[in-house]
Amino acid sequence: MDTNDNALAGLAGLADDRVLLGRTSTAERVADILRTRITEGAFGPGARLSEEEICGALRISRNTLRETFRLLTHERLVVHRLNRGVFVRVLTVEDLEDIYRVRSLIECAALRALGAPPYPLDALRQAVDAGARAAAEARWRDLGTANIRFHQGIVELACSPRTDALMRGILAELRLAFHVMDDPRRFHEPYLGRNRRILDTLAAGDAPAAERLLAAYLADSRRQLAEGYAAGVARVRHRPVPHARDGLR
Repeated sequence: MDTNDNALAGLAGLADDRVLLGRTSTAERVADILRTRITEGAFGPGARLSEEEICGALRISRNTLRETFRLLTHERLVVHRLNRGVFVRVLTVEDLEDIYRVRSLIECAALRALGAPPYPLDALRQAVDAGARAAAEARWRDLGTANIRFHQGIVELACSPRTDALMRGILAELRLAFHVMDDPRRFHEPYLGRNRRILDTLAAGDAPAAERLLAAYLADSRRQLAEGYAAGVARVRHRPVPHARDGLR
C-alpha cells in the first residue's frame, strides 16, 4: 500500500474515531487519535494532513485541529510548511542516528539499574508471544509493533513514568522510519529471536548479560535500518503529495 492509499484509508477511519471525542473533545484527545493513525501508518511519512478533511471527519473546529497540529509538531511527528500545509514528518538519516543514540542510553540504563531478580517480565513475554504469532501469520508490520512493545517493556522495568513517556515519543518517531521501508519482514523478523534471548536471559536473572545482548541488538538494528532508509526516503519524497478527499465518503 503506497502513501496515497494509506492516507485515503486513514481519513476514512477518522470518522470511526469520532465517537472517541464525545462532548469533552480537546486538542489532546484529537492528538491521541492522529498520533495513533500516524504511528500505525494510516498517514504515512510525507502525507499532507488536510485541515478541511480532518475537521470534517472528526467534526471538530479548525482551532482545535491547529492546536493539535502544534502538539504533534512539538512531538516531531508532523511539520508545517509555509503556504503548503501540515505534513507527516519524513525523518532524515541523522534523525535515525539520534533516535538510536537515545534508545541506547535509555534502554541499556533500564537494564543496568535492575536490582536483584526475579524481574517483572510479563510485558516482555506478551510482546514476544505476540511477535511469534504475527510472524507465523506473515503479519510483518504487526511483528514490528510487537518489537516496539518489547522495547517499551524494557524501559518500563525502570518504573519511571517520565522515562516511559520519553520512550513512547522516541518509538513513535521510529515508527515513521519503519513506514518507508519496502520489506518489513527483512527488518523485523531477525529480531524476534533476539527479543526472546534477551527475555530468557532476564528470566535467568542475568541482567548484565541481557544488557550486552541489547546493546549489540540496537547497534545492528541501527546499522541495518540506516542502510535501507535513504532509498526509502527518496521514494517517499518523489511521490506526489497525497490527497484523501475520497476517503471521507
